[in-house]
Amino acid sequence: MTNTTQISNWGRWGRGDELGTVNLITDEARRRGLSEARSGRAVSLARPITPSPLLAGPMAPYTHETTAVQSVMQYTGTPPRAMAELLTVNTHHPEVTHLDAMGHFVTDGKVYPGVDLAQSVGLAGVRHGSASAFAQGILTRGILLDLAPGGRLEPGHAVTADDLDAAAARCGVTPQPGDALVLRGGWHLAEDRNRNQVPGLTTGAVEWLHQHDISLYAGDIGDANPALPGDPGPLHRIGLGLLGLVLIDGAAPGDLAQVCAEEKRYSFLLVIAPPRIESVTGIMVNPLAIF
Repeated sequence: MTNTTQISNWGRWGRGDELGTVNLITDEARRRGLSEARSGRAVSLARPITPSPLLAGPMAPYTHETTAVQSVMQYTGTPPRAMAELLTVNTHHPEVTHLDAMGHFVTDGKVYPGVDLAQSVGLAGVRHGSASAFAQGILTRGILLDLAPGGRLEPGHAVTADDLDAAAARCGVTPQPGDALVLRGGWHLAEDRNRNQVPGLTTGAVEWLHQHDISLYAGDIGDANPALPGDPGPLHRIGLGLLGLVLIDGAAPGDLAQVCAEEKRYSFLLVIAPPRIESVTGIMVNPLAIF
């Protein structure tokens, strides 16, 4: 197994790189992804969100959790000729399916690929490593590894490289450079994290992603909560911080798992088109798997 102290993509694609592992998505990888779109059947990997009224305050009604999205209705004219709303979004909330950009995670005062935090961010927002770097979209072959078909992983389960190998064999897929990996553990982080020990990836599993040149990770589990003993947060700490691994946090792969079983294949075209908003550490996305 690779020595984790040496696992890093800092400098691999240049000192000013903002795309991270999306650089692994070559024209060949895109063509491989496009070849997976045969029937046109599409599945969303985004969680549905029902906004709460902003006037209700920062706490969700009847709960003690901060709301993910709040809204204020806007009326145009009297009587109204059109309707609109103002949305306040807590981008990195676990209820929100979102893309983590390179500027999101800080390692020893630096963001990927070794840019000082003072150079990366200012009062007006992110100057290096913004989600806007992905404005051209992400298109590649996606593969689903279902770690718990028909159920969910046990609380506190530490996902290892062996788990990923076993799931790949069970699903009949072979990871190729530039592929996006969708991982299903059967958990809902926003609902489960305060009541259960949420499973998470080990450093060995993150090494597996690196060894297979995975371009993007999307899952309903990520880093364990609470952290695994002696292995704190490797998906963000090593994956995002050192490898520049693009993360889709808060994905909902349940519908995808069902469609994969129906289609009898666990590979598909994955398309992500982030909104073109500058200077942000992350952005809401609606990943689409197309068969």
